[in-house]
Amino acid sequence: MTSLDLTAEAEDSGPSGYAAARLRLLTEKAQPGPPRRAALAELTDSWLAALFTAAAQDTGVRGAALVAVGGYGRGELSPRSDLDLLLLADGSADPGALAALADRLWYPVWDLGLALDHSVRTPAEARKTAGEDLKVQLGLLDARLVAGDLGMVAGLRTAVLADWRNQAPKRLPELRELCCERAERQGELQFLLEPDLKEARGGLRDATALRAVAASWLADAPREGLADARRQLLDARDALHLTTGRATDRLALQEQDQVADALGLLDADALLRQVYEAARTVSYASDVTWREVGRVLKARSARPRLRALIGGGRTPQPDRSPLAEGVVEQEGEAVLARAARPERDPVLPLRAAAAAAQSGLPLSLHTARRLSAAARPLPVPWPAEAREELVTLLGAGEATVPVWEALEAEGLITRLLPDWERVRCRPQRNPVHTFTVDRHLVETAVRAASLTRRVGRPDLLLVAALLHDIGKGWPGDHSVAGEVIARDVAARIGFDTADVAVVATLVRNHLLLIDTATRRDLDDPATVASVAQAVGSAGTLELLHALTEADALATGPAAWSSWRASLVADLVKRVGAVLAGDTPAEPDPGEPSAEQERLAVEAVRTGEPALALHTQSEPPAEAESHGESHGESQAPEAVGVELLIALPDQPGVLPAAAGVLALHRLTVRAADLRAIELPSELGRRSDVLLLSWRVAAEYGSLPQAARLRADLVRALDGSLDIASRLAEREAAYPRRRGVAAPPPRVTVAPTGSARATVIEIRAQDAPGLLHRIGRALEDARVRVRSAHASTLGANAVDAFYVTGPEGAPLPAEEAARVAGELEAALRV
Repeated sequence: MTSLDLTAEAEDSGPSGYAAARLRLLTEKAQPGPPRRAALAELTDSWLAALFTAAAQDTGVRGAALVAVGGYGRGELSPRSDLDLLLLADGSADPGALAALADRLWYPVWDLGLALDHSVRTPAEARKTAGEDLKVQLGLLDARLVAGDLGMVAGLRTAVLADWRNQAPKRLPELRELCCERAERQGELQFLLEPDLKEARGGLRDATALRAVAASWLADAPREGLADARRQLLDARDALHLTTGRATDRLALQEQDQVADALGLLDADALLRQVYEAARTVSYASDVTWREVGRVLKARSARPRLRALIGGGRTPQPDRSPLAEGVVEQEGEAVLARAARPERDPVLPLRAAAAAAQSGLPLSLHTARRLSAAARPLPVPWPAEAREELVTLLGAGEATVPVWEALEAEGLITRLLPDWERVRCRPQRNPVHTFTVDRHLVETAVRAASLTRRVGRPDLLLVAALLHDIGKGWPGDHSVAGEVIARDVAARIGFDTADVAVVATLVRNHLLLIDTATRRDLDDPATVASVAQAVGSAGTLELLHALTEADALATGPAAWSSWRASLVADLVKRVGAVLAGDTPAEPDPGEPSAEQERLAVEAVRTGEPALALHTQSEPPAEAESHGESHGESQAPEAVGVELLIALPDQPGVLPAAAGVLALHRLTVRAADLRAIELPSELGRRSDVLLLSWRVAAEYGSLPQAARLRADLVRALDGSLDIASRLAEREAAYPRRRGVAAPPPRVTVAPTGSARATVIEIRAQDAPGLLHRIGRALEDARVRVRSAHASTLGANAVDAFYVTGPEGAPLPAEEAARVAGELEAALRV
């Protein structure tokens, strides 16, 4: 059935006919996208026009018109879009008759369950309201006649548009402020895992704002790709509405696969990448446009003063200040000098970008496009100047980002670094990560720029930062794939063989320090020796330390903290000593600290647990979660506390202690468990377990040590059923919608330690997880020598050093059996 047939059916059959025709249109797969939106607007126009004509005749109202505004006025009706309608009247109609006309229009819309934004005004009132309310004025810029007096609507449109252009110097800054406030609330669409297609920065609201700026005649947005970007966002919203059956603009995780399928895309990642690319186009166009608006407004305000100074006559030419060879500053932007010849100077794009970033200036749109169109490819390997300019660009810090975006928008980045295409706009399905892969790489370089004074080769640090996750565009371990790519890129841009090897090593091992420091026993000589062997030299260790910090800081607030920094620094110090020729000594577990010794003696004398709490303050931004012994994230104001527990060695200590902490809603940030033997001078030989927990209160204040101790005693003697208590509280929690978490994975770390078997557990962070792990280890009949807990976002990654009952590492088959039993227990 054609749109004409549907329209005829809607007109003939009234609301029921419109509803049926609308349903057929929305379920018809032959014409998605702009044709369907246009057909839906046409169908709705015809139905409302018929309502208006009949109602106006019955009520006797003359001099009125029904007007579509906003998205409906633009003909961009998504399946669940609101209908934005204005009933315009010239003031001659009887108020009662006009009210009756409005009721005859609004009630059928409500009866069909359609959302409606409506108003009744005279042209003078509409114009006055638009002058007072920016959002009303923006809606009227897209006003379109549905039915009634065409002349009255045309007059209103002309007046509103004239007002908009006359008031542009005042209204455009207001509009920009609205856009900035919305971006602050909603975030950047191009980086969000669950973006709002309309409200987030780079979304449909911003695309509409660009139309309004163009209508002011003050400035215009870059048009290349903008229409396609807007269409892709609208198509995604259409599919989202049809998939969910709701008027939602938020692309939630649980709906992304269905939306992707509706759009004919491979999967949710392909959907997000397409959405991100569209948002990036809109965001870049917005940046360029608002910069141009600011320049024009500044020039207008300065013009009368300049004319007064020079006594009229010709307009003075803007100043041009040299920045680099072929690059000058003009009106707050980096532009090409008049004598620049990009077709003869292949290094010019990098030189211009570096000069712009170092000066804190944006690269002008015209310059970026001219460089893209005219610049010749760089020879391979790059000349030294090109490599130096790239390093200069990366070392500019925050100013690098907008310049890099300008190069990327014009295709210059993928021309310089072809491997960039695979990571461009690639989503990262991990809540720890704030950015897409490509933006994360740039942000890591930005962070690394502030650390260049700590290293002897800042150029290698910056390039490795830019490339460390480049392997995420390929299947398999991204560190392994990235090493190969980084080796090729480093050689292509002109580094010598030795430097290429260092960059490749940094990329291959960029997770080594943080993973080892937070998941391995640093007192074990095998741990330090394995890192030293992988790093190879003190210079590479220095670079890897800085890269680790830059990578974590660029990832997100959950990836770095003072605690993680101290662990990494400790590991680096130990590895540096080995690389300098020292041999790490075997730790002496029989030498506890003074505090541990006191608690151990007390535990031996009483036969019961001894506890100590030490409060630690920590900046909120550095707080990380290991919720309730793996649970929900704590409040940012939570106070960090070191909890020391000493008690006679006995079965069930780990699950009991972890369960008690979970019951008291304590978030575990780090956990360490060690068995020690008291020195003979303290009395009889006794084995004591020492547990060091770094915890924070999830809600409210910390519990008293006496209560923790009492519950731990009850848990150990069996009078406190922790599992049942945790299950009761879990059942009381409200269930949350969301994507099902991937199943837990338990592995045996190869060559992890010479003294114990290292079992690594990766699972979804959840209340009581550490308690469940402890019970499973007890059931597996192994002894836990030490435990190292860490969390990144919703993912818990814990390492347990275990031995058999006799204290030796587990045989390979036994270790595999234990890992399998643990994984099965955690899947239940």
